[in-house]
Amino acid sequence: MRDATDGHDTAPVQEAAWWRHAVIYQIFTPSFRDADGDGWGDLAGIIEGVDYLARLGVGAVWLTPIYPSPLQDAGYDIADFTDVGRNFGSLATFDRLLAALHARGIRLILDLVPNHTSDRHPWFVESRSSRRSPKRDWYVWADPAPGGQPPNNWLSRFGGPAWTLDPATGQCYYHAFLPGQPDLNWRCPALRAAMHDAMRFWLRRGVDGFRVDAAAVLAEDAALRDEPPNPDFTGDTPPPERFRRTRTDAQPVTLDYLAELRRVADEFPGRVLLGEVDTAPDTLPAFYGESTPRLHLPLNYRLIDVPWKANAVARTVQDFLDALPDGAWPDWVLGSHDKPRLASRVGPEQARVAAMLLLSLPGTPILYAGDEIGMPDVPVPAEQAQDPFERCVPGYGLSRDPFRSPLRWEPGPRGGFTTGEPWLAMGALPDACSVAAQETDTDSLLALTRRLIALRRERADLRAGRYRRLLSEGGVFAFARWGGGTGCTVILNLTASIVTPALSCRGRVLASARPGREGERVEGPVRLGPHDGLIVGDEG
Repeated sequence: MRDATDGHDTAPVQEAAWWRHAVIYQIFTPSFRDADGDGWGDLAGIIEGVDYLARLGVGAVWLTPIYPSPLQDAGYDIADFTDVGRNFGSLATFDRLLAALHARGIRLILDLVPNHTSDRHPWFVESRSSRRSPKRDWYVWADPAPGGQPPNNWLSRFGGPAWTLDPATGQCYYHAFLPGQPDLNWRCPALRAAMHDAMRFWLRRGVDGFRVDAAAVLAEDAALRDEPPNPDFTGDTPPPERFRRTRTDAQPVTLDYLAELRRVADEFPGRVLLGEVDTAPDTLPAFYGESTPRLHLPLNYRLIDVPWKANAVARTVQDFLDALPDGAWPDWVLGSHDKPRLASRVGPEQARVAAMLLLSLPGTPILYAGDEIGMPDVPVPAEQAQDPFERCVPGYGLSRDPFRSPLRWEPGPRGGFTTGEPWLAMGALPDACSVAAQETDTDSLLALTRRLIALRRERADLRAGRYRRLLSEGGVFAFARWGGGTGCTVILNLTASIVTPALSCRGRVLASARPGREGERVEGPVRLGPHDGLIVGDEG
């Protein structure tokens, strides 16, 4: 609920759920830590890192897929929804990880990938065995067009037609991604029931929730009509974007399927659903579900793509808050396994300011593993590419490999990630860009991130207070947070210049982006150095 002062009320209408106050830490599982030396991050490696997570202060960990997979797409091609892939460990290892996290007060969120499976999944093996298979309708099949052409003009996001002919049955199956990732048919009740049971398998095991991958694209046009041309398509546009995805994205019935997922999650108290969806102002309310509950947290990636300018960032924040339906809880993402690294987008000095922003905005912050030490993008030679975008649509700069390079635990060519050959090139980074180097440096980005998370945990105004924008000009973004009897002002300099914004504060500096200002008394206008930021606790 907004008020006349342009504030935003993020106080919960009922007893606060854990995910409203937790900092969620996203782990790209193949790249966190490898315990067995095969070069591939695994669950045992995460167990080795749980004390690090506890020291960091995060309240939940979100893992990218850990299921059995041929690994054509970093585990997003799943061959079994109710097991752990041998590259990652076993169910027994998973149980040990879950117990270790829970013992430290850290929740566990798994990736749920409901849009497609691997072509090696038993469901698809059965589906393609015969047109009369009981599971034929679990996937999207269609007769080819005359001359053996694809049924329509739909394109795979990884390039080429989104249809592959199955010679044995004479029909084509639809795949929004790789041919090895056939799409599930969510219009089939039996398929939906099977996916719900897969969710229950993990929820009964103690998982605290799911992040729903590709949550907005579960259904396609039932009539399989052609996509319209993309009016913005030019010679520089990647070929998969030749058409607008009006027939394969955001079909209205998808909202019904998300509501079903929410009902399954709600069978287990205290569980959360995150979702990869479009958070544009006109679509956001439906994904939360104004009358029918859907996602607790539609993942808000909008700050990743906005220009790093004070007025643009402030406007993006306000637009998102203004679009929230009553009772909805915001969330913020500044880093992702699908987007360039934060430190590469804004620069290593502004990465400290960005950490202050992420951890002081109203709502749930989601921190991508490696951003707490300022890891930049790591160039990966084309001949070592792992990402299907780079292999299938080369030359357009679509590769996500640079954002997925393994976490640097210590200096050296393997970075303490593995004793073997890393699955993805690790490049050469400065020794200071490692956990080991920053652990003992009280001025490091890691130390700052820990202090900010601890401050957020201590203060009701930062966890769940109200928000009001104060200033967004001259390179400075400032806002107020208040609630629970406390208040503070956050002042961020998004430039390399010295600035003194037209803003008066009175209080004590609780946190600063640059070293040396914490504890400082402030009264009146505040002078900020280059790449500086302050959180000032109010007085009087």
